[in-house]
Amino acid sequence: MSHANSEKSVSSNPSLNVPNMLTSSRLALSVLMFVLVGMGYYFVGMIVFIIAATTDWVDGYWARKYGQVTVLGRILDPFADKVIICGSFIFLMAVPAMQVTDWGLRAWMVVVVVAREMLVTMLRGIIEKQGGDFSARWSGKWKMVLQCVAVGVCLFYLSYPIGKNQTVPDSPPWVYWLMVASVWSAIVLTIYSGLIYIGAAIKILRK
Repeated sequence: MSHANSEKSVSSNPSLNVPNMLTSSRLALSVLMFVLVGMGYYFVGMIVFIIAATTDWVDGYWARKYGQVTVLGRILDPFADKVIICGSFIFLMAVPAMQVTDWGLRAWMVVVVVAREMLVTMLRGIIEKQGGDFSARWSGKWKMVLQCVAVGVCLFYLSYPIGKNQTVPDSPPWVYWLMVASVWSAIVLTIYSGLIYIGAAIKILRK
């Protein structure tokens, strides 16, 4: 889920258009996914998450192709992205099996994700209010991709039943290591992209 909407010019189209409807559906699907994860339906939650994540690419493509970028969309799209990403990591961290999984998601990682999103949003608001350009960087777009992959793989990992006399899912080794790799890759790029945005903000504010 990218923030390419930050780079789109605002059109005069009505706010009730296809991209904004897709964005609204992403918010609704996010709530549904949170409910499913809270109830322990991880595989179904993964499917819902994939559908929700796909709507971000579709609404961005549609808005650019048909010139349907609106002020509402510029506000709603990144908000929906932050709800589904931050919310997903928070709900995953609340799963007992994830808390005891070696090298899995940890509370400090969730703090990093949420703090990074809050910081970049604050910087973007300050700079754009002063007329500066704080468009999305490629590091931020790839960060979102890896975060989505990490959430999806974590849900897939949790969908395996807990083994006898175990506290973690009885998943194949490749699923476990894929989960570990995706989570740590997402966190590393989250930190890196945050530093990139901070550096860019400092340069702009100095001017």
